[in-house]
Amino acid sequence: MSINGTLIIQMIVFLILVWFTMKFVWPPIIAALDERASKIADGLSAADKAKADLATANKRVEEQLTAAREDATKRLADAERLAHSMIEEAKGRASDEAAKIVANARAEAEQESVKAREALREQVAALAVKGAEAILRKEVNASVHADLLGRLKTEL
Repeated sequence: MSINGTLIIQMIVFLILVWFTMKFVWPPIIAALDERASKIADGLSAADKAKADLATANKRVEEQLTAAREDATKRLADAERLAHSMIEEAKGRASDEAAKIVANARAEAEQESVKAREALREQVAALAVKGAEAILRKEVNASVHADLLGRLKTEL
């Protein structure tokens, strides 16, 4: 065979090889590359979406933390106000109770004072009667009467 025949046969074999490659080999490779590119694009889009979701979640968490802090501050202030009002109420009740106790003590002291005066009056009356009996039993004598009245004064 000549060089022209060999060259023609090699060209035909090459063309058959190109046709075979284009028909059977190239489409699966292109499909695999397209699929891989699609997966990469989906992955990048999922990553972007995840970043956006993370940013949104971080923002939501920050808002919730802020709300929780505000709520805690409000509750603490309410608790302090309640404690203060309870303390003031307890002070008021204690002062009322102290006033009642003082009033009761004064009333008792007044009653005791009245009882003591009554007892003293009874004793004075008894001494006066005793002195009068002593005077009436003796004969009427000014020096004896003065002496008896002096003793009566010392007894009172």
